Amino acid sequence: MKTGIIGLPQVGKTSLFRILTKAHLSAQANNPREAHIGVAKVPDDRLDRLAALYNPKKLTHTSVEYVDVGAIGQDALKETAYIGHLRQVDALAHVVRVFEDPAVPLVAEIDPLRDIKNVEFDLMVSDLGQIEKRLERLEKDLKKMKTPELEKEFELLKRANAHLGSEKPLREMEMTPEDKKRLRGFMFLSEKPIFYVLNIGESTELGKELEEAVSKYKLTEIAARPNAAATAICGKVEAELAEMSDADAAEFLSSYGLKESGLVRLIRTTYKLLGLISFFTAGEDECRAWQIPANTRAQEGAGAIHSDLEKHFIRAETIRWDQLLEAGSEANARAKGTLRLEGKDYIVQDGDVMHIRHSG
Repeated sequence: MKTGIIGLPQVGKTSLFRILTKAHLSAQANNPREAHIGVAKVPDDRLDRLAALYNPKKLTHTSVEYVDVGAIGQDALKETAYIGHLRQVDALAHVVRVFEDPAVPLVAEIDPLRDIKNVEFDLMVSDLGQIEKRLERLEKDLKKMKTPELEKEFELLKRANAHLGSEKPLREMEMTPEDKKRLRGFMFLSEKPIFYVLNIGESTELGKELEEAVSKYKLTEIAARPNAAATAICGKVEAELAEMSDADAAEFLSSYGLKESGLVRLIRTTYKLLGLISFFTAGEDECRAWQIPANTRAQEGAGAIHSDLEKHFIRAETIRWDQLLEAGSEANARAKGTLRLEGKDYIVQDGDVMHIRHSG
């Protein structure tokens, strides 16, 4: 699952990408349109606590892929390579500047709502152009031969066209699973889930500033819309944290009244917006988090570990991570009756610890 980092010039997109993925982009200045891909580990305290119980030889977190696609705008969206990279992502992280720094020149006066509206408009214009071309083609095809499939696509695209015409992104349009499947191949930009990342300035009350940023900059209503979210980070502080040891970072965060970095919240928001959850496998060899979509059946969840486990699935020994920690061991959990057997249709819950029984 990929998340594209977008935004206007000078908002801190590439800096955020570097911090998230620990990437070194020395060539960035040579080609500002080049897309860069990196992977960020998903921090998970639940997995770390399970590892403390098992003391495994290996500890494996899940990850999220981020793509830094360069500054967005009407000109960029006309470039085949640029829009190609953007269409391939599953969600968008729109970095919005609200920090002031003389060393980073302002392109325009700080106004997050204006910037969000402008970028959203560009995404919708791109989708409108694509829809209009397809509708023209469909009209010609329907004159030659009417089929139920073409008629359904035509009606759906007309509805999408009207929705965009009312200046609303496609992510807010009501669609059935069949509708979504029909539109999937278009990879519309305004249909992708989006979260707004407010990049705020450093202050002595940073903890409070981060907590209040979304409401302070009037993003509460926008973030509450379908398939949208918002969070705040301080890029300058995150850059400093990235260079520190865990102990120094914890002390540094504490000095600002913070328990966790903004990046942890950002990655968690990405995960949630992509509709992902984690289940765990735990043992002396390895404690590992597995990434699956929410509402996944146990048999399909087993397939995330290995296709053979899905094919030969019998049962899943299942327990919540906190119940396992409370019991102290699987044997104790089994004796208490909190370790249970679930069938193939069981819906895996976020934080389940599972052991797959199979006939393979």
